[in-house]
Amino acid sequence: MPDLQITYPEDLPVSQRRDEILEAIRNHQVVVIAGATGSGKTTQLPKMCLELGRTSIAHTQPRRIAARAVAERISEELKVELGGLVGYQVRFTDKVSAETKVKVMTDGILLNAMQRHRNLEQYDTIIIDEAHERSLNIDFLLGYLKQLLPKRPDLKVIVTSATIDPESFSKHFNDAPIIEVSGRTFPIEVRYRPTAREAHDDTDPDEETTASDYIDGIIKALKELEGEAEGDTLVFLSGESEIRDAQDAIAGSITNGSLNKNTEVLPLYGRLSAAEQHLVFQPSKIAGLRRRIILATNVAETSLTIPNIKYVIDAGTARVSRYSPKAKVQRLPIEAISQASANQRAGRTGRTSPGIVIRLYAEDDFESRPEFTDPEILRTNLASVILQAANLGLGDITQFPFIQPPDQRGVKDGLGLLAELGAVEDAKGKTVRLTPVGKNLARLPIEPRFARMLLEAKKQDLVREVLIIVAGLTIQDPRERPLAKRPQADQMHLRFADPTSDFLSLLNLWNFIEEQQQKLSSSAFRRLCKNEFLNYLRVREWQDLIRQLRSVAKPLGIIPGNPKIDPDGIHKCLLSGMLSQIGLRQLSEKKGADLAKSGKPGANKGPGEYLGSNGKKFVIFPGSTMAKKPTAAIMTAELVETSRLFARMNAAIDPAWAEVLAGDLCKRSYSEPHWEKTQGSVVAYERVMLFGVPIVVSRRMQYSRLDPELCRELFVRHALVQGEWDSKQQFDRANRSLMKQLEAEADRARKPQHSPDEDDAYRFYISRIPAEVFSTRTFEGWWRKAKNETPNLLTMTRGDLLGEQIAAPDEHEHPTEWSYNGQKLKLRYRFDPSATDDGVSVDVPLPILASLDADPFEWLVPGMRLELITELIRSLPKALRKNVVPAADWAAKALAQLPEEPNGNILIVLAKTLQQLSGTKMSAEDFDVSRLPNSLRMTYRPLDAAGRPLGLSVDLAALQAKFSESGRGAVAKVVEKVHSPIERDGLSSWDFDKLEQSVESKHGGNVVRAFPALVAQPNGSVDIRLFSTESEQLRHHRRGVVALVKAAIATPAKYVESHLSQNEKLAISGLDYKNFGAFIDDVILAVADSELQKVEADGLIFSRAEFESVRDAVSAIIVESAFATATLVTKIAGAARDANKAISSVNGFDFLSVLSAEKQHVVELLEPNFVSRAGLERLPRILVYLQAIKQRIEKMVENPNRDRTASLELDQAVGLYIFAGGKFPLAPDSPTKVESARWLIEELRVSLFAQSLGTAESVSVQRIKKALG
Repeated sequence: MPDLQITYPEDLPVSQRRDEILEAIRNHQVVVIAGATGSGKTTQLPKMCLELGRTSIAHTQPRRIAARAVAERISEELKVELGGLVGYQVRFTDKVSAETKVKVMTDGILLNAMQRHRNLEQYDTIIIDEAHERSLNIDFLLGYLKQLLPKRPDLKVIVTSATIDPESFSKHFNDAPIIEVSGRTFPIEVRYRPTAREAHDDTDPDEETTASDYIDGIIKALKELEGEAEGDTLVFLSGESEIRDAQDAIAGSITNGSLNKNTEVLPLYGRLSAAEQHLVFQPSKIAGLRRRIILATNVAETSLTIPNIKYVIDAGTARVSRYSPKAKVQRLPIEAISQASANQRAGRTGRTSPGIVIRLYAEDDFESRPEFTDPEILRTNLASVILQAANLGLGDITQFPFIQPPDQRGVKDGLGLLAELGAVEDAKGKTVRLTPVGKNLARLPIEPRFARMLLEAKKQDLVREVLIIVAGLTIQDPRERPLAKRPQADQMHLRFADPTSDFLSLLNLWNFIEEQQQKLSSSAFRRLCKNEFLNYLRVREWQDLIRQLRSVAKPLGIIPGNPKIDPDGIHKCLLSGMLSQIGLRQLSEKKGADLAKSGKPGANKGPGEYLGSNGKKFVIFPGSTMAKKPTAAIMTAELVETSRLFARMNAAIDPAWAEVLAGDLCKRSYSEPHWEKTQGSVVAYERVMLFGVPIVVSRRMQYSRLDPELCRELFVRHALVQGEWDSKQQFDRANRSLMKQLEAEADRARKPQHSPDEDDAYRFYISRIPAEVFSTRTFEGWWRKAKNETPNLLTMTRGDLLGEQIAAPDEHEHPTEWSYNGQKLKLRYRFDPSATDDGVSVDVPLPILASLDADPFEWLVPGMRLELITELIRSLPKALRKNVVPAADWAAKALAQLPEEPNGNILIVLAKTLQQLSGTKMSAEDFDVSRLPNSLRMTYRPLDAAGRPLGLSVDLAALQAKFSESGRGAVAKVVEKVHSPIERDGLSSWDFDKLEQSVESKHGGNVVRAFPALVAQPNGSVDIRLFSTESEQLRHHRRGVVALVKAAIATPAKYVESHLSQNEKLAISGLDYKNFGAFIDDVILAVADSELQKVEADGLIFSRAEFESVRDAVSAIIVESAFATATLVTKIAGAARDANKAISSVNGFDFLSVLSAEKQHVVELLEPNFVSRAGLERLPRILVYLQAIKQRIEKMVENPNRDRTASLELDQAVGLYIFAGGKFPLAPDSPTKVESARWLIEELRVSLFAQSLGTAESVSVQRIKKALG
């Protein structure tokens, strides 16, 4: 090369080892050059290769900016034009020519060249620079070169590295020689100043390692460095938030004078705009500035050389990109840096003068850290590498000679991604075979997910839109958010935001840029970008990237078309590359699926957490346009874990799109196959899962395509047997009628085995229906032809279901109607031992319910009578039962003696018959009816006017009581349809001649009898009502007549009150009466009741003459009776006071229960309206009962034992009374026997505790028991 002048700068360490390096390259196929930053190895090694006569040198760099800069530097030193002897190639930029001998490129370019030139025969020398960074591409290149070297003995490989583990490279290439070249450094002093971190309960790594934990340490370190010589300080922190915290704290310390005021603080991290980053490299414009403090992330660790750095403060942490194969997410956790990274940080100082490094952690902490940072191959997705390896036909990726083999889980995950994209045939096979999609993906030099999106865009004819978005996702976001103007920037960017998609926001931005660039000049467009807070260089990079993507995609037929508006189509294309990046909002599955289907945003409630693939849970990143209105389903381009798992670039989707795109990746399950009448077929629910995400929760589908045999069985059972279909077929109606008839016959005979069940019908149909019939539609098609050939093929007969040996039931033994007083009542039969109406039941129209007598019905029907008598005999006490065993035989004997038709009470008749047959004395009370099962007792079913059942019970009396009022209303309706209206409201006098004592009417085939009565209302008025029983008439009519008499008489209250003594007035006022008038009203009622009983003992008068005679009699004596009653009541009030006084005078704790009971006793005797409640005849005895209370209290104190003995007898009587339904005070409308027993108990009290007062009649516990029946 006579025209080429190659010189080497003498001050570079690598120049001093030139001869040794030339000798090594000449004698070895592989040489490892280890040297620190600044040793000159990057620019001088290509020149040495030229000197050795190498003519085609590939020189790789890990970054595009480095490739351009290195090429420019080498061409400058060789004094040649860039693009001639020395050129460079980066992604989509190729500045080389036929004369180029040194080609600087990114490692990805060389990797891509392997696909076209498997042996890299176009190069005779390959320099792999910065190999210590151990990026994926570098590791793949080193592995491939190891395989290639035996095939290319002429090929020279030079691996350059920082002084970080060069031995690993030497070992990889069979102990290749290592030449170490020192850097240009001055002494560096390392000081350890560990900070005292606060102990947090929160396990959030951002919280534990935030810069706030180091702020005090940084301020102290800066104060310490103020005592050193002037120079700039570089502070390493883990992230933007930590830098902002530290910047605020340092600014505050400068303001308050803690730190030197002539200090400038600058941030440095990747998201800053280019202008903000360049401030670090430019001289400050601040007058009097003495030093700078640069707050940086690990971007300043190796890639940048910042001038004038004399001091370094190292917080010891960084965010490290780490891929989790398990969670399938790329995480950015804050981690303690390795020793190598710490030393790299320390190497930022000591370049031009001695430096100081202050580490904010302990020396033993440093010593315990890993020596090197994990290579990228161990912490990233390997899909791209596997795709390229497969395209090169390298076989099993796990056998590829990597310097450090990747984790098997990472390989598995990479294969999983390729399977997700449809790029490989069998992800689990040892040899990866690419599908046509995979081969096309390998031809696109971009991330496989993005390449898959472009392929889908070609199908959807949306190449332009998807190309723009893919390019935008590849570069750094051109939207800038300067710290000082963040609100203004956000407001500007808001114009492009699409609330349903961050991807469409990016497309909107591009459309704006494209439109404005066409309108404006170059300089005007630059100004626009600045005003809109858009990074002009990134916009240019975006444009360049789109241009280059078009060129590389063109051979695949991926050509952009005209602009289109198709948001769903765009998102489907993007989704094809992000099938494992979808998430469903954590609602109930059903609600989430419904919301996703509707496409409407869900209510912004709850944490907004999403369920992603393989159980991941994430939330939308706050900076996303979708953060405020999260939708039911989203896809995300990026999942990053910091304090939690965030989805950074998102769009709303319909999960159903994924089903089409995923194909066989979807896992389908089917549940709940069931017959649906409306569909006329068997339907099941299909659930579709994609990577653990339910993209279809519950979709109805025809199950016949999966299991026609099961569908046939369900069709027969549900449609033909159970009638769950809409097809109207004559055989179906006839068969159901026959089934009901046979079931009713079996119930009547109480022989369930004679009832055909569903299995009988199923066997009948299944033996006749062909296999191809499994739905209503297929049945009708078959039957349309079959019925012409065999019309009765599907018509059942009794013999088909039961056989010929089972005969029909006897109508006499089990009749369908019951004759009662000339009325025909329908009988029903049922066989269900758990049901109330098990056995036989009778339908009773409500109007005749009250008139029904239970005696004839308790005989049951003839066919059940033998079993009834048998069970009644078994219910006898053992002493009697032993004389009539075996029960079945004696039942047959007794039945032969009983009348055929019911006559009287069956218990009485049966007791007499058995006594005659056995000679053993027995009565009706000896039978225990409660032991009879429901099947041997008649069940009564009241029916309303529409024939609807109102209840069901074996207790006729209880039903009559329950429906007495509604029965009365029903009776009244029936009667008043035939007779003129009888019922009236609000009577104040007897203004009619006569009230009928009973009224009869016809109701259907039945006779309904009603009993009119006067009914007293609480407001004092009187009504006429029709009752269904005579007992109800008796209960109401007497009180109604008395109330009407009271209404017809003028009250003498004022006259009587004016003639009473003050003592009498005072005594009456102390009783439970509202006023004196109320007392006189109560007296009138008592007098009227007394006079009524003189006319008619039961109070049943129905003519006007009888009423007027009672009224006149009351009018004649009411004043005299009022005075007499007032005098008696005054004495009663006095006796009550004396009784209460006696009770209050006793303080003994032993008598407390008796005293409380007697105090309550006084209240019960003087109940409201006690004059009329007791009656004039019994009223004088009230005085005696109160006097008896006083005597009891006095005698109890004298002789407690005697009182306790008497109390036992009283308690026995009270117990009997309560058991019979009695209450204190006496309840209105109580039966006569209960009323009699209530006053007998009062007489018993007198006989037990105050014999001197005497009783009104003989009394004892036995008499009370007898009175109660």
